[in-house]
Amino acid sequence: MAADALLRIDPSADVHRWVDGYVGRLEQAPGERWPVTGDDWHEALGDAGRLGDWLAFFDRELAGAPWPDVLARWWPRLVPGSIASATHCLIRTGHAVRALREVETAPRRAELAAALGYWAARWQPMPGSAPLSGAVPPVGIVPRSAIAPPVGAVPPVGGRPPGEALDGVPVLGAAGDLRARLDRLGLHPGWRPALRAAADVPVAEVPAALTRLVDAAVVRYGRWAPGSPVMLVHAATAPRAAALVLPALPPELWPLTHQAAWTAAAAIAALYRPAAALPDPARGGSAEEVVAAAVRSGDEHALKFAEVALESASRGVPTAAGAALRAAALIN
Repeated sequence: MAADALLRIDPSADVHRWVDGYVGRLEQAPGERWPVTGDDWHEALGDAGRLGDWLAFFDRELAGAPWPDVLARWWPRLVPGSIASATHCLIRTGHAVRALREVETAPRRAELAAALGYWAARWQPMPGSAPLSGAVPPVGIVPRSAIAPPVGAVPPVGGRPPGEALDGVPVLGAAGDLRARLDRLGLHPGWRPALRAAADVPVAEVPAALTRLVDAAVVRYGRWAPGSPVMLVHAATAPRAAALVLPALPPELWPLTHQAAWTAAAAIAALYRPAAALPDPARGGSAEEVVAAAVRSGDEHALKFAEVALESASRGVPTAAGAALRAAALIN
């Protein structure tokens, strides 16, 4: 993911050197023990101990069918668990799909298989949602209740702009790991109403809605970054990853994708934003400054956020470059 972002923001960068420095942090992937099948996949979903089984499963899936078909079949099963590994699985999948849409190669198919395998093993529903079960259609659409409260469970509060909706999520102000924070978030009385703040989006408007969500999260990173400089990056990079996948998905999966991206961004904001916000970073800032700061930091989150923030800046978001500079400084 970060190597991909680094190449795109700075084609002249020594990516091989960065990868050499990063690879030592990786662990050897486990092998297969109990094969996942089309009949029992739901029992293995979210079982981190089955990581090797899931990796082998998706290797077989992608060897036996075109990657867009595999993606379309598994996307509605996986995307309700977008919060898995703090959205890293969604983000990795987004980068893999973008690369495959550009040029299809065996290593890129293998990367998508790994992304989907890790996602299936780490799958985690949002607080308050119903877990998947064997009743879910084998290739079908996951009910909206899997990622958000059922319509009517919470009175709709209208389609607020994504920035206002993010501002409205509760501030959890809690310590602990991701799972512990999510458990507490599910009990917060303001969580479900906050989720309903973002209205449903018609299919044709989903790409633009995801872009607006990304831009809003980039702006709020500039204000909230001290709460958790690394984790809050994902409030922007997760919906951006969903947008990268969108062109490869059947349009009927687009609204589900937007809802999952919004839910993930809102959860990250609620879990890690501080009670008090900083002033917005200075407007302006050149792309060259942003790239130099991110490359100098060498951190994978700073690199990925720099790419996303520069895209927001190109769309006229005035504080986006400053947010990226703030990310590089705080993460470094």
